[in-house]
Amino acid sequence: MMPTHIAIIMDGNGRWAQQQGCERGVGHKEGARAVRRAVRHARSLGIDYLTLFAFSSLNWGRPTTEINDLMDLLLEFLFGERQELLDNNIRLTAIGEREFLPSAVRAALSQIETD
Repeated sequence: MMPTHIAIIMDGNGRWAQQQGCERGVGHKEGARAVRRAVRHARSLGIDYLTLFAFSSLNWGRPTTEINDLMDLLLEFLFGERQELLDNNIRLTAIGEREFLPSAVRAALSQIETD
């Protein structure tokens, strides 16, 4: 029997990149590509709910440039994947302490959640 809900903890992308001799941001971008693949695969399998744990409160202790890069990557993902989400009737809901996110990220999340 296929599960109806799968949760993925996104962890280790930066470490993976460093092990490959790359900057941490390379790993974060690869993680974003993995999210796309996971969402598409879950949809193709008929998974009703997919939860991605992507950024914990501990991550705010990272260097500011890395946090900014992660927030930019999230914005890029939200804007870039919006149409695919809409076309495939995929609903995105962000959970957690949104008040700490940059205003542009909060606005983009709110918009995509109401589309």
